[in-house]
Amino acid sequence: MHPRAADFPQSDLPGVIPHESELTAGVRIEPGRSYGFFTDTTVCIGCKACEVACKEWNNLPADNLGLTGHSYDNTGALSANTWRHVAFVETSGCGGVRDTVEAPFQSGWLMMSDVCKHCHNAPCLEACPTGALFKTEFDTVVVQQDICNGCGYCVPACPFGVVDVSPVDGKAHKCTLCYDRLKGGLEPACAKACPTDSIQFGELSVLQARAEERVAVLHERGVPGAYLYGTPGAPGATGDLGHLNAFFLLTARPEVYNLPAAPTRPANRVAPSLASGLAAVAGLAVAAAFLLGASDRRRS
Repeated sequence: MHPRAADFPQSDLPGVIPHESELTAGVRIEPGRSYGFFTDTTVCIGCKACEVACKEWNNLPADNLGLTGHSYDNTGALSANTWRHVAFVETSGCGGVRDTVEAPFQSGWLMMSDVCKHCHNAPCLEACPTGALFKTEFDTVVVQQDICNGCGYCVPACPFGVVDVSPVDGKAHKCTLCYDRLKGGLEPACAKACPTDSIQFGELSVLQARAEERVAVLHERGVPGAYLYGTPGAPGATGDLGHLNAFFLLTARPEVYNLPAAPTRPANRVAPSLASGLAAVAGLAVAAAFLLGASDRRRS
């Protein structure tokens, strides 16, 4: 327990505790530093407390009421109304037959709470023509709905399929990493609600070091396939994205969790595409000149 907890022994408080994140997450939130999420999928139990906390805090309506037919996953995917999505992936043995002897750490089910990655070099931010998407003082990416014109350019720009345009207001929506809570010194709602600390909030450099230690521990305990997705130089941080402020510890291929194996920035493809287009136009111009010249020669 943090020493400051002794200063607040009463159950009813007159207001918000200053720098409450120190008590709940062990980190003091200060502008000018990089914050994010480390999601350890090996301890996710699929309770969906993060989904509920996110919807309650951000006043988001329910999505996809009813059963989808895909295991216990009722939300299905991230959307304009679902900023946290817990994926349920059932694994099987050889030939699609369920294993009778299970290895440690969720061999029967893989669960992961997905969220906006808050990329270091955010493609959605680059694609936005109005400046509705911006980098905050906490190194996170937020959409300002009052500036968004609903063009949807950010949707295909995101390599993770996170950003979605709402059919209700026609604006882009996604996780803000609880920007309003960070400004008040509060831990993001999803991380605070997670009962197993599968979602850990903190300063990015601290989280990355903690994640490396966790991978080493899992390797020692007989989980050699554990690795990090989204840290510098790791899968998920490819294509000039730099790194992800919301990164993951996985035990299977990224595609199993519906994550791209090698995401890239669409901006990297602009120059090659432009060069190809100009080359095609030049080729057509040369061909047209040749054909016109040949036609003139035949006439003469």
